[in-house]
Amino acid sequence: MILPTVKKPQIIKIALLLAVLVSLPRNIHVYNMISSGNEQLQSVSVIDFLYRLVFMFFFSWTILEINANVVYIKFKLRGTYATISIILLDLAMLFGTLTLWKALHPLMVNNPLSNEDKGFLAFGYITLLIVLYFVARILRLQVNQRVSDIENEHLKHQNLQKELTALKNQIDPHFLFNSLNSLTSLIRDNEPATQFVKKLSYMYRYILQSGNSDLVSIREELKFLESYTYLMKTRYRERFEIEVTIAEELKGRKIPPLALQFLVENAVKHNEISKSNPLLVRVYSKENSIFIDNPLRPRTTMAAGTGTGLLNLRKRYLLLQQQDVLVRTENGIFQVELPLRKIA
Repeated sequence: MILPTVKKPQIIKIALLLAVLVSLPRNIHVYNMISSGNEQLQSVSVIDFLYRLVFMFFFSWTILEINANVVYIKFKLRGTYATISIILLDLAMLFGTLTLWKALHPLMVNNPLSNEDKGFLAFGYITLLIVLYFVARILRLQVNQRVSDIENEHLKHQNLQKELTALKNQIDPHFLFNSLNSLTSLIRDNEPATQFVKKLSYMYRYILQSGNSDLVSIREELKFLESYTYLMKTRYRERFEIEVTIAEELKGRKIPPLALQFLVENAVKHNEISKSNPLLVRVYSKENSIFIDNPLRPRTTMAAGTGTGLLNLRKRYLLLQQQDVLVRTENGIFQVELPLRKIA
């Protein structure tokens, strides 16, 4: 899942609020001194208070950004690595802030710090750091939960759309299958034509059945792809070739239905297929991914596609697999990578 960013205005508001709350004892002390009419210390106390407030604010803002965004979004760390990195960065920020605070204080406020002030300063920042750590965790969990809820709503909407489509397609599928069976009986003596009709019938049945499933096994997809390939080779003959080499141990993994067929069809649709330029599509596995690639030779006689088909596949893959379909073009080869999730 792609993690969202905790919004900066929200972080700024919380940082300012915490800075004011932590500085509250100092506020009361300044107010009492001003109320007592101590003219000598009024200006010094106000400057000291503002100095502390500004430092507290920037410290709070930085810690919240590191804990809620930077480690997860910029460094892309997860789990134990994220926790260890956060703790180390927080401690570095704590010691760095205290060192800088003590170095700049004599320059900003002409009033030396007592040992008691130094101890209270360290205690205040450590307490603030602990509070900020848990606040950042809450912010991160809230944002992740909102995104998860949105994704679940998208999935529910897609399922409803699929059910509606399935209902439309199932108005009377028996009519089509009966017609195909009748056609098979008429062309019984023509083996290539009979085989073509059988493959077409299997494809239509698979499309109807897969409409009820979010994910299917790669083994099922490859069987469907074999039928589709048969139809394409019947149409293009030696001008179209496909190589499929999927590791056996990956065939039990799940992918969205029709994903492989769509990507092969996409290659057929958008590339030139001729005797001088036959199309070779490769479907193969490497580690925990399936790759589909082909030489990039765009058709010149067909209007450019809208690209919505591939975009829809990427959205469906992201929602169902929490992974992104990777598309790249290198050295004249168009390649699509489908990352696979391990079987639980």
